[in-house]
Amino acid sequence: MEQFVGPYQVKGIISTNAIELDLPSTIKIHIVVNINRVQRYRDQVEGQKREQPAPVIIEREEEYEVEKILNKKKFRGKN
Repeated sequence: MEQFVGPYQVKGIISTNAIELDLPSTIKIHIVVNINRVQRYRDQVEGQKREQPAPVIIEREEEYEVEKILNKKKFRGKN
């Protein structure tokens, strides 16, 4: 999972601590965010771009093989 998403345009400055972003409707957060949650966009260094591996086709359906589980937690008594 990516830590940051974007880049998105800044629509306006609300105060010294908040800005309004131009977000698509698919992102379900408020368009006014604290400046601590925003970072300046930097291009990827060439050769470091992460690409998803190709899916494995099993019985005409795409599946991905899990290399390892990085984190887990219990929710209502289940992992």
